[in-house]
Amino acid sequence: MTTPEYSEWWCKRINDNIPEPNSEDVRPMEEYLQVIPSELEIIKQDFKRKNL
Repeated sequence: MTTPEYSEWWCKRINDNIPEPNSEDVRPMEEYLQVIPSELEIIKQDFKRKNL
């Protein structure tokens, strides 16, 4: 059997070990969903621009 103080301390101790998200590192969902062009696509785009 434990005391209420110990139970409260134990709960707090466990919860303190869970990392909270850092609001500074939060990016909008659009940034995560952006499609990064492949190297070949970039070369194709450069080629089209040069030939215009």
